[in-house]
Order: sequence, then structure tokens, then C-alpha cells
Amino acid sequence: MNDPIIDLIIRIKNAYMTKNEALNVPHSSYKEAVLRKLQDMRYIKSYSVEGDIIKTIEIELIYTKGVPALTDVKIISKPGKREYVSYKDLKSVMNGMGVSFLSTPKGILTNREARKEKLGGELLFLIW
Repeated sequence: MNDPIIDLIIRIKNAYMTKNEALNVPHSSYKEAVLRKLQDMRYIKSYSVEGDIIKTIEIELIYTKGVPALTDVKIISKPGKREYVSYKDLKSVMNGMGVSFLSTPKGILTNREARKEKLGGELLFLIW
């Protein structure tokens, strides 16, 4: 897979669908920034970086009474077609029940944070 963020999000979604408690993914600082936001938004329980030479990230998932915290994902930007959006064009996801993630000059931001900061960027994915 060419895009590490798409790979990360799909691995997390698949782990939730198979009712896994945790999963391991290859490490990158870009993935770590996305995971930090997912943890703040309570879509994952926690993550930890392991290894010295070859680093991996272990991600713990959240279930509430057997229901996964993440139900679905829609990938927007793909390697062949990047989607960029202005902060004025950001819309709520599922009437506020979901979140969109953007890659901006100030790092990874959610749609709410980007509107507040008045920043646009690459629209990565929608999650709910």
C-alpha cells in the first residue's frame, strides 16, 4: 500500500470488525500523530511504541458493552487523487457524530479544530 495513513485506518477498522483487543502496525511519526488524535477523540484506548531498531506501534481498542468505538471509515484522499479543502468548506460528519481528519501546516487536525484555527489542508478520511 502506498499511503501509510490509509493502511493504518483500514487495519484499525478491520481489527474492530474482528473484535480484536489490540493490533500492531509499523511505526512512523505521521501515524503516531493520527493515533494521538484518535486517542483524544476516544476511538482507540491507547497506543505505545515498541522496539529499538525496527519500531512498531501497539494499539489497544475500545469496546463499550461489546460495541466498537469506531463503526465505519470513509477514505477521501487517495494516492492517485488528493483532496484539498478550505476551512470554509468543511462540513460536519454524520450531523456531528463523526469527525474528519485533515493534514494541515500545523499537523493533523480534526474538522472542528481546523475551522477554529481557520486552516485548510488535505482531507484524509472521515470516521464515525
